[in-house]
Amino acid sequence: MQIGISTWVWTSPATTDVLTWLIPHVARLGFDVVELPVEQPGQFDAGRARALAETHGLGVSVCAVIGAGRDLLRPEEREAGVAYLRTCIDIAEQVGSPTVAGPFYSAVGRCWRQTPAERERDLDALAATLRPLGDEAGARGISLGIEPLNRFETSFLNTTEQALDLVRRIDHPAVGLALDLFHLGIEEKRPGDAIRAAGAHLKHVQVAENDRGTPGTGHLPWSDVAAALREVGYDGRVVIETFSDRVEAIARAAAIWRPLAPDADTLAREGLRFLRTLL
Repeated sequence: MQIGISTWVWTSPATTDVLTWLIPHVARLGFDVVELPVEQPGQFDAGRARALAETHGLGVSVCAVIGAGRDLLRPEEREAGVAYLRTCIDIAEQVGSPTVAGPFYSAVGRCWRQTPAERERDLDALAATLRPLGDEAGARGISLGIEPLNRFETSFLNTTEQALDLVRRIDHPAVGLALDLFHLGIEEKRPGDAIRAAGAHLKHVQVAENDRGTPGTGHLPWSDVAAALREVGYDGRVVIETFSDRVEAIARAAAIWRPLAPDADTLAREGLRFLRTLL
């Protein structure tokens, strides 16, 4: 497994100017991978990002950001959401990312009640929307990882089993799951068993502690998570994803109301040290 970290730990958005100093910094800290959230297409030069990563011996992962205007469950936004995801696939190909991960269904923070019939309708419509994107990604050697989120960030896909239901409806080898241990810690009885249930469908893994802080400093069942990853044969990326309280827009969206560590570098160093030992 390769261990990575999101640029969100330090800043937002990750522009070309930011990546010019941040990619070398991530490499000096000892990570294998840097994860780039695509908040707005064009925010960074993909060719420049890849060149910087290669120069400093890093792999690159791409994370999609599904916000207002990209909601695949709203008919009036679906076309824009699909166009955005196509752009993310293009960027992933350009930077050499094997995956695009994210909550590929509705805008983060949108919660609503559904009847069972409405849910079935939306799942089938979403599967029909994502299957062609699986074709496009798979043809380029890229996998899509659908990420369930906790109940405070969405009402649509909260558990691994719910996300697996969607993946089975899509029925495409290039479409699977991206699991974030922070969300699993809220929604799953046993996060390790959720990983076991995902099995071969697991495409990408993100981690943070139960308070969304430094991995290894809280009460998440890390040993069982590591055992589960080994049991399912996962050999992909494990990426620390959390957010700086100093970036107001992202902190508000992720409900980060206090510092999660003395500073971003401390979180990165201590999280990496813990994950190296664990994995």
